[in-house]
Amino acid sequence: MIDNSTFGNSTALFHTFGCKLNFSETSSVARMFSEKGIRRVQSGETHDIVVVNTCSVTDVADKKCRQAINRFARLYPEAVIVVTGCYAQLKSDEIAAIHGVDIVAGTDRKLELLDYLDRWLENRRTESYITPLTDIRKFDPSCSRGDRTRYFLKVQDGCDYWCSYCTIPKARGRSRSGTIESIVDQARQVAEEGGREIVLTGVNIGDFGKGRDDTFFDLIKALDNVDGIERYRISSIEPNLLTDEMIEWVASSRRFMPHFHIPLQAGSDEVLRLMRRHYDTALFRHRVERIREVMPHAFIGVDLIVGARGETDELFERSRDYVESLDISRLHVFPYSERPGTRALDIDYVVPQEVKHRRTNVMLRISEHKLADFASRFSGTVRPVLLEHQRPRRPMTGFTDNYLKVEVKPVAEYANKVVPVMLGEVIDNGDMMKGRIEL
Repeated sequence: MIDNSTFGNSTALFHTFGCKLNFSETSSVARMFSEKGIRRVQSGETHDIVVVNTCSVTDVADKKCRQAINRFARLYPEAVIVVTGCYAQLKSDEIAAIHGVDIVAGTDRKLELLDYLDRWLENRRTESYITPLTDIRKFDPSCSRGDRTRYFLKVQDGCDYWCSYCTIPKARGRSRSGTIESIVDQARQVAEEGGREIVLTGVNIGDFGKGRDDTFFDLIKALDNVDGIERYRISSIEPNLLTDEMIEWVASSRRFMPHFHIPLQAGSDEVLRLMRRHYDTALFRHRVERIREVMPHAFIGVDLIVGARGETDELFERSRDYVESLDISRLHVFPYSERPGTRALDIDYVVPQEVKHRRTNVMLRISEHKLADFASRFSGTVRPVLLEHQRPRRPMTGFTDNYLKVEVKPVAEYANKVVPVMLGEVIDNGDMMKGRIEL
């Protein structure tokens, strides 16, 4: 194992692409390195190790990862270049062939990077460590500690859904999760460190406990009893796994915020069938309406893919009408990206790139309108805001319980505290609100 006679007292640069889960895992790797004397590089220092945690959700993500790897190899020719994550899992040979790359590790090998660095010291050869998809079984815990206000806690990994457009099951493996006991223990550790908010992350978190007797609902009820944590947020949950019972429980929870992120992906039942999703538009509408019934103030974010194979002009118009009819707070819009080996490639109708671009802009405009409308509902009201640490010469910012970002005049002693804030003007198309601390 690495000690101070090898990479000890060295520096490492960590660069992460993709989802909150990736950032959480990078944080765990950085903490593991730190325990062995490898600290994060500071400005002006030599880069001894560069760790790139990659994403492969789209072809654009692949391209950005390749560009970053090449750039780091060129800028830091003496550094050990380590590439891990989904792109590494899916295209390890392609990455290993990049000049300057020393270690390639799959998605389930991130916590073994110290061992791989030891081996690299012995032979100085590029090595790839990839577990075959069918053999990925273990769950590696992780918790992001990027700041002392918001933490990202991994509760689940992998996915068994095999949507027609998605390669994540090939990159992350089968659905698996930690135990309720271990996750509750991590939440307690966050509270001891002074963390106030935890975001629960995973690939398909509603699938928590699959193959066991416990469920995601059991998990959130247990976490609600952890003293010291003031806020939890559910990062993203499939509409078929978000039950009415769960929604009603969140409405009365002490610590779970009125904030939901629900992937829709298409507002047309025909396209949803082509995507091999596990719900229809009627079920999705029911979930949104039930949230609004019991939590009128809740923030509802929605993922949407435009230009998928099979989405004709007529089906896109149907999707647009459907989305406009929903009382949601924001859309996260993604143009469809062709992924090798996916079932979507068997669908004949292909949407041209310029049409995807136009449709993306249409949905983004809808999103801007919905966000500004949602935020304006709360102008002139007081809501609890968890204020983040102040950055030099800038206002303090934080989020309300229902996920509206607010800026206030800086008061250093209120950092990492929940304070009442009078919400005022909506700015930046709803991305920010002016606020005044009411104490």
